[in-house]
Amino acid sequence: MLRLRDLILVDSREALLHIPNGKVLINTINAHSYNTAQKDALFAEALKNGDYLIPDGASIVKACRWVKAKSRPKERIAGWDLFVYEMNKVNEECRQQNEECRIKNEDLKKQRSATVGKADEECCDINSCNNNSSFNLHSSFKKKVMFLGSSEAVLAKIIQEASYLYHNIEVVIYSPPYKPVFSEEDNRAMVEAINNANPDLLWIGMTAPKQEKWVYEHWDELDIHCHVGTIGAVFDFFAGTVRRAPEWWQKHGLEWLYRLLSEPRRMWRRYLIGNVLFLWNIINEKYGQ
Repeated sequence: MLRLRDLILVDSREALLHIPNGKVLINTINAHSYNTAQKDALFAEALKNGDYLIPDGASIVKACRWVKAKSRPKERIAGWDLFVYEMNKVNEECRQQNEECRIKNEDLKKQRSATVGKADEECCDINSCNNNSSFNLHSSFKKKVMFLGSSEAVLAKIIQEASYLYHNIEVVIYSPPYKPVFSEEDNRAMVEAINNANPDLLWIGMTAPKQEKWVYEHWDELDIHCHVGTIGAVFDFFAGTVRRAPEWWQKHGLEWLYRLLSEPRRMWRRYLIGNVLFLWNIINEKYGQ
């Protein structure tokens, strides 16, 4: 069972700045995932044992205050907020590294012009920037961001959108088979795809609780050194296949209602029944044993 009062949550968007570099697992929690974790022990374990947990829901933020939890976030941090922050961070880091290398190469060109017989091959050592990338006087390198999950159609739209918004990012994709449970062969193929890509940022989008449990179970097999985020619906938001709620709905904690009105057949059980269940679970956590 998952208890909200015992969880350590990221308390603000500003706190994202303090997440260290390296292999770091970042999960999100909302009312739906909290409900699911009450009856799914492995999912609860995955959420509790990730490196960072983000309050992706106004209901989680309010409930933390009501039950007097250890963590009382100042604001909701949506999976989308995490996505935008991490993508901008990687893109900007790469842009700065490219600029530094461009300046070094210009200096080297001047030195060659002033030195008779200097070898033309001399240029900036891009290995100091990224060991997966190539660079010369006339090109720049890109950092790799991998998207694992969703369909080929959605991933194709993600590639297109990323190329337009993030000029310093190369997108790597992998669409796992659509099935309730992956085979050992499926799992091995996904792990190998991630390790072979060796990305600078990895997004997992297979919906909760499947994505969190998969990463948790295979974490030690991933030979990577980057942030890993489980962000589910953000794949569709970024691809444009599902429209995110307008800002007014988000600010007033009504994004769930917008999604319900937009997709009533798919979302009615999650929100109409799920929201009542969340209230019951929180009351039980506060007053129960």
